[in-house]
Amino acid sequence: MDLKQNSRQVTEGPHRAAARAYLKGIGFDNDALGKPIIGVAHGWIETMPCNFNHRVLANKVKEGIRAAGGTPMELNHIAISDGITMGTSGMKTSLVSREVIADSIELVARGHLFDGLVVITGCDKTIPAGVMALARLNIPGLMLYGGSIPPGHLHGEQVTIQSVFEAVGQHAAGKISDEQLDELENVASPGAGACGGQFTANTMAMAFEAMGISPSGAAMVHAQAPSKLEVAFRTGELAMEVLRRDLRPRDIISKQSLQNAVAAVAGSGGSTNAVLHLLAVAKEAGVDFDIDDFDRISRATPLLCDLLPGGRYNAVDLWHAGGNPVFLGRLKEAGLLHEDLPTVTGPTIGELADTGVETEGQRVIRPLDDPLRDSGGLAILRGNLAPEGCVVKLSGHERRRHTGPARVFEQESDAMGVVTSGGIRPGDVIVIRNEGPTGGPGMREMLAVSSALSGMGISGEVALITDGRFSGATHGFSVGHVAPEAFHRGPIAAVREGDEITIDVDDRRLSVALGDEEIAARCAAYEPVVSPDATGVLAKYARLVGSASEGAVTIVA
Repeated sequence: MDLKQNSRQVTEGPHRAAARAYLKGIGFDNDALGKPIIGVAHGWIETMPCNFNHRVLANKVKEGIRAAGGTPMELNHIAISDGITMGTSGMKTSLVSREVIADSIELVARGHLFDGLVVITGCDKTIPAGVMALARLNIPGLMLYGGSIPPGHLHGEQVTIQSVFEAVGQHAAGKISDEQLDELENVASPGAGACGGQFTANTMAMAFEAMGISPSGAAMVHAQAPSKLEVAFRTGELAMEVLRRDLRPRDIISKQSLQNAVAAVAGSGGSTNAVLHLLAVAKEAGVDFDIDDFDRISRATPLLCDLLPGGRYNAVDLWHAGGNPVFLGRLKEAGLLHEDLPTVTGPTIGELADTGVETEGQRVIRPLDDPLRDSGGLAILRGNLAPEGCVVKLSGHERRRHTGPARVFEQESDAMGVVTSGGIRPGDVIVIRNEGPTGGPGMREMLAVSSALSGMGISGEVALITDGRFSGATHGFSVGHVAPEAFHRGPIAAVREGDEITIDVDDRRLSVALGDEEIAARCAAYEPVVSPDATGVLAKYARLVGSASEGAVTIVA
C-alpha cells in the first residue's frame, strides 16, 4: 500500500517546489516530507478547562507519529464550553460549533491532503464533531479523548461542577450564603479536563470507545493522570499502524458498531445528547440508523454504572474500577455487544472486552445480577406532543409517569426567572419552547433550570419538557428534543398555560389533553418568537439545520 497516496500530490515533483519551500521554511525537511503526513487536530483554547491539555497531548501524539515513521502536522479548531455558556445567549453557539468543528477539520485535511488523521477531543461538541469529520473524510484515523477533570474537595467531600449548578438553586432558595457558594466554586473544577461525571463528554468518549474508533482503555484515563501522556504517545504510534492497515472510519462505523455505542450509553446512564450525536455520526457515515433504535436498545440494556449525575461516582472512580473494558465486558456477558467488529486498537471489540481488569470490591460497575435498573437510562417517547419523537432521561429518578398543568415559557430565561423566584408549584409541567435547532437557534441546554429545581428541592415533584436539549449533568424528570419544534409549529407550539400534559414512559407517550383539530388550529395561529440572530453564523445554521429527531445536522439534501 502507498502510505503517501494523498500527500504525494502536495510534496513530490519539481512542480511542487513552492509548496516544499513553504514547508521547509517552518521546519519540515526532505526526510519529513518524504513520509506519510498525519494531521493532528485539537481544540486547545483558553476559554475552558475541557481542552486545556490539548497542546501537551498533541505534542506527545506527534512524538508517537514520528517514532512510528510518519510526519505530523498540527491544526487547531474552535470550541465552545457548554458549562460556561450555560444559561446565557452564548449557549446558542454550542451545538452550532459541532458543525463548524467538523467542517474545519474536514477542510484542512482535504486542503492539505493528509494521509491520516488523529483528532484530540475534550468538550462536549468536539467529540462527535471529530468523529463526524473522520466519517466524512474516510481516511485512516482515530479519536483520542483528552480526559475528564478529577473531582474537587470541600470539607472532606468530593464535589464536581454539578455541585455548583445545584448550589445556584440552593442559593436562590436561601439555603446557602454568598460565601458558601464562592467557597464551592473555588474548588469544584480543579484544573484541566472535561466535566467529571457521566455527562455528555464522558458519555461520548465511552460510546466511541465502544464503537471502536477510539483506542481501548484510553477514554477514562483522566486529564491530569501522568499516564495520559503515554496514552497520547501510543495513540500517535497507533495512527501509523491504522494507516498501514488501511483501516478507515467507515470500516468501523456501521449499524452494529452504532448499536454497541448506544448500549454503552444506555447501560452507563449517559447523556441524552448522545442521541443527537450518534444520529449525526450515522448520517455522516451513510449508515441507516434512526431514533427508534435507541429505544429498542435501551429497553434491552440494564443500567449498570452508578455514575453522576444520577448516581454516586465520577469518571475517575470508573477508571479506578477498571474503566471501559470492564464495562464492555459486562455488555458482552449480557449478549448486548456485537463482538466481531474491528477497532482501531487491532483486536475486535469483543476481544478488547475480555481484557478488562476489575478492581476488587468496586461498586461503580454493577454485576449483571444486581443492576441499578433492568433497562437503560433513556427512552424515546412519541404522542400528540412529539410525533417525530423526543428523549427522556430515566437514570437518577424513579418516576415513570407524571400528569400536571403546563407552565409555558417561550424561552429558557423566562422560565429561570420564575423558577428562582419560587413560582413553580408541585405537579407542574414546565414547558420551554423556541429552543430547538432552528428556533433557538442552536438548541440550548436547560441545565440552569433543571439544576435550580434540584437545588431548591422540588425537582422530584415537577417535570420539564422542551424542544431544546438537556445537559448530561441534568437529572430529574426531563424530556427534551421534542420534535417538530415550536418554530416549525410542532404541537409543542399549541400548549397553553394550564393544559394537562402527561408523560408516560411505560406507554412511550408524551401527550396533551387536546383534540387533533384544536392542536392544528392553535399551531396554525402560533407566531414563533423572532430570533434576534438575523445575520451571521447562527442565522446560517438556522437556515440549514434539520430536525433534532435526525441529529440536528446541517447536511443539505
